[in-house]
Amino acid sequence: MARRRVLLFLKPFDVYPPRPLASASSPTTPPPPPPPRAANPKVLSYLDDRCRVHKNTINLCKSILQRKPLEWISVQRNHLSKPIHDVDLVITVGGDGTLLRASHFLDGSIPILGVNSDPTCSDEVEELTDDFDARRSTGYLCAATARNFEQILDATLAGSIHHSELSRISVKLNGFQLPTYALNDILVAHPCPASVSRFSLRKRSSTGETSHLINSRSSGLRVSTATGSTAAMLSAGGFMMPISSRELQYMIREPISPTDADKPLLHGLVKQEQDMLIVWYNQEGAAYIDGSHVMYSIQHGDTLEISSDAPTLKVILPEYLLKQSSL
Repeated sequence: MARRRVLLFLKPFDVYPPRPLASASSPTTPPPPPPPRAANPKVLSYLDDRCRVHKNTINLCKSILQRKPLEWISVQRNHLSKPIHDVDLVITVGGDGTLLRASHFLDGSIPILGVNSDPTCSDEVEELTDDFDARRSTGYLCAATARNFEQILDATLAGSIHHSELSRISVKLNGFQLPTYALNDILVAHPCPASVSRFSLRKRSSTGETSHLINSRSSGLRVSTATGSTAAMLSAGGFMMPISSRELQYMIREPISPTDADKPLLHGLVKQEQDMLIVWYNQEGAAYIDGSHVMYSIQHGDTLEISSDAPTLKVILPEYLLKQSSL
């Protein structure tokens, strides 16, 4: 029997702010001014701890994989630029952002397991609340941490933990399919957050029927999956959806003087058998996929078609999410 193949997909260390290092200077040359540093030494110590904990979790995961009858390799997330093939499991080490990034390189055939490398500690948040925000990775989609990674991995390999299939968002630009599917959400907006986004939208059913046309001047349009309904969509006033739902939720952000006829349609659902047609009217614009790292430029007159007609993603979910989806 062939050994199973695993890809370890890692959050890089360059996301942690570097500590300034002392530099040598000649006796005749005045030393350069010191670089700006955090006023509170607790902040510097905290940042060092974050990097250390993340590194320790990576080393732990590697040591556990070395003990298993597996073939595995590791790659930092910013070093991957092509689709992931020829592996049986992808393990991400970081947080939800790392899992989202890995999802962009996956079709619907390879399951993914997230390890939250540095979960938020409620006692630490309470202790430091008067100094700074000590919240760390939420890890909403991460089924494992350093404490239970080996247990979750063994159960996954034994088949006693099964993956769930999560809906993703498909985007066509002027009829051409974009290669990246969104697991959380799509934001269509002007690249400058202070600029007004001008576009029109309507929903279309599989039978060709269309809804009322909305002409929008606003801060843009967000469309989320059920998974993404707990993220930016919820923060903007949206609602949580069952994680197994195949519908999409959309919201026009900060609409300027909407008409009475448009108001009921500024926030709603795109059914599984529907898509959303958007025509962009600014000189420049952007479609952001799952945050700011993946962006496609759009121009005046471009048309976007947004739907849930995308390959689902196989994700090994935390137990509490599985319980929620069964209610």
